[in-house]
Amino acid sequence: MPATMIFVNLPVKDLEAAKTFWGKVGYSFNPQFSDETAACMVISDTIYAMLLTEPKMREFTKKEIADATRTTEAIIALSAESREAVDALADAAIVAGGTETRPADDYGFMYGRSFGDLDGHLWEVVWMDPAQVESQG
Repeated sequence: MPATMIFVNLPVKDLEAAKTFWGKVGYSFNPQFSDETAACMVISDTIYAMLLTEPKMREFTKKEIADATRTTEAIIALSAESREAVDALADAAIVAGGTETRPADDYGFMYGRSFGDLDGHLWEVVWMDPAQVESQG
């Protein structure tokens, strides 16, 4: 069975600013699925974030679009391969204009950081010690 892919659709106020922000964080975009209303951000081979202008997002829902700077609609969590990778991604997001949303979580076997992007969407980056995870199984 092929791996399941995920496409997270996120409304953005300024598509070009969002693309610049995420480009500085280190992500690329698939031009095949991008235009002036949407940008397909490649997170991994199976994970993509579709950054959609608010008018484009309205084509997919009749509900009000949440203002992520005022309310939490979701927290998007990504795994990292090391503590250093957690810090590198979170630091890059903050340098690019994001905001640290809470202090780092450090449990020894698990380490994570959280940040908000330009539109207030909440992101977490987490590393877990594989040896600790395996010993729990």
